[in-house]
Amino acid sequence: MQDAVGLSCTWGIPPPTGTHAKWVRLNVGGTVFLTTRQTLCREQKSFLCRLCQGEELQSDRDETGAYLIDRDPTYFGPILNFLRHGKLVLDKDMAEEGVLEEAEFYNIGPLIRIIKGRLEEKDYTVTQVPPKHVYRVLQCQEEELTQMVSTMSDGWRFEQLVNIGSSYNYGNEDQTEFLCVVSKELYNSPSDLSSEPSHNAKLLQARGLRM
Repeated sequence: MQDAVGLSCTWGIPPPTGTHAKWVRLNVGGTVFLTTRQTLCREQKSFLCRLCQGEELQSDRDETGAYLIDRDPTYFGPILNFLRHGKLVLDKDMAEEGVLEEAEFYNIGPLIRIIKGRLEEKDYTVTQVPPKHVYRVLQCQEEELTQMVSTMSDGWRFEQLVNIGSSYNYGNEDQTEFLCVVSKELYNSPSDLSSEPSHNAKLLQARGLRM
């Protein structure tokens, strides 16, 4: 079990004690839950509170007298436990989005705020993933070196220059060839994954194909 530390709510209504608490049976999607009216009315604006108080809500009952609710029982357990003790406790494989959907249906305001806060925190954590370093080796002649370095932008950074000797001869002059190592940091955000390379980035890529 995964307990959400600090994600709790303090109810204004004390928990039921003794034999005076009135028990209520709920048949949620074929699964029967047994609880008290006082627990269901912890959140007084909720669907469950209005249901057990009979406020303008018409609900069928099964043969045992349990209220019939056509919702997923998988996510109802955490909601009922939240009303009991004010804490959100989820199995590690349970989707918080599913619990949020049900909390919104039952109109459990404090629970809705807690789950949305958890989901926003997860989204923030994903955006903080360390960047990846991408390296590229470009081949150029001596006369092209200055122009190539001047076109490096869009986050590309010069790392190393390697002289690989003379490969061309024009007249009486040899043209020295260089390998230029450049790097760039890439972040795993949607904008980085879907962005179209700029003109300068395409130019660097084209020169890299000369290898």
